[in-house]
Amino acid sequence: MSMQILLPLALFAAAPRQASTSATTDRENTEIVKRAQTLFDALAPGDIAVWGEALTEDAVLIDEFGRRQTKAEVLRDMRPLPPGFSGSIEIRQPKVHFYPQTAILDCEMFEQEKVFEQELIVRYLATLVFVRQGRDWKLAAMETVTLPTAPPRLEVRDLPLADYPGTYTYGPGRNFIVEVEGRELKFRTRSDGRATSLEPLAKDVFMDAGEERNLFLFRRDESGRVTSIVERRKFNDLRMRRVEGPAPDAGDARPHQ
Repeated sequence: MSMQILLPLALFAAAPRQASTSATTDRENTEIVKRAQTLFDALAPGDIAVWGEALTEDAVLIDEFGRRQTKAEVLRDMRPLPPGFSGSIEIRQPKVHFYPQTAILDCEMFEQEKVFEQELIVRYLATLVFVRQGRDWKLAAMETVTLPTAPPRLEVRDLPLADYPGTYTYGPGRNFIVEVEGRELKFRTRSDGRATSLEPLAKDVFMDAGEERNLFLFRRDESGRVTSIVERRKFNDLRMRRVEGPAPDAGDARPHQ
């Protein structure tokens, strides 16, 4: 990544929010948001010309899957949505920060996609770095992350909720306490802590209702008894074994982020 891109990103992270306002005008603010919206509008039809004109030659784009692409790679992979697919992206809550020859747009991307008769909604948080080249603003860098949102609830029949309650540990004093409250499975990381719901996806497979939306897989032994949990988080597995009897608390038992 060139210094031209790294410097604006560093300024955005470290500089006070009282960025220089002398060069900031309502017109420039509107122009930056409009340029970004034009780029997003060009995604569904796969308009390479719009993106080719808007990107700096050394632009770097990182998408929600962690893929890092250069300008050439972005243009090479861009194509219209296939038949039966349609969609749009709307910029929401835009905030533009101006620095010398640089504008940084912080916003939400609200995506609506239709796949034949199914409608999908995905929300992203995005940061776009524009640099002034001559009289134009060019996109030098962009990074997006998917905003975790509650997925549709699934009905799982004959769910054996009584099989799951217990204390599961992954280290000394580090425990997950799984309980049934009403007709819902929940877990706590300490006995007096806040309970987090576990939403069923299938028998023995749940998704937590917390911010990260991790998967919980209850594992059984040869006799069919639940003996452990695998928490699949950030493409890794945290393994917890079931312990007999009460386990002592040792503060917040969540792994360090």
